[in-house]
Amino acid sequence: QVQLVESGGGSVQPGGSLRLSCAASGFTLNDHVMGWFRKAPGKEREGISCISSKDGTTDYINSVKGRFTISRDNAKNTMYLEMNSLKPEDTAVYYCAKAIGTSWYRFGSSGQGTQVTVSS
Repeated sequence: QVQLVESGGGSVQPGGSLRLSCAASGFTLNDHVMGWFRKAPGKEREGISCISSKDGTTDYINSVKGRFTISRDNAKNTMYLEMNSLKPEDTAVYYCAKAIGTSWYRFGSSGQGTQVTVSS
């Protein structure tokens, strides 16, 4: 069955960096639109980035554009989210997810999440 396992979260100071990983099993990650969303306390779930199947076209919401990079390693069936210049407002639980069909930012299966805390 579809399984997604995130790792790499932690606590960093503003301006710091983290790399999140998402190990996929039960399906071939490259065959699907994939993405990341986050959920902060008291806020709505927010889709932040997607990567297309096959050609790897990427997209980001404005608040993370230029700071975050989504990528995948097809050989490892793993997706990544490189996060640089982190801000306190990036604090949230981050989830990787498989899109529903070919829709961008419309997510179905997701992992258990990994906490990212940005604080001085």
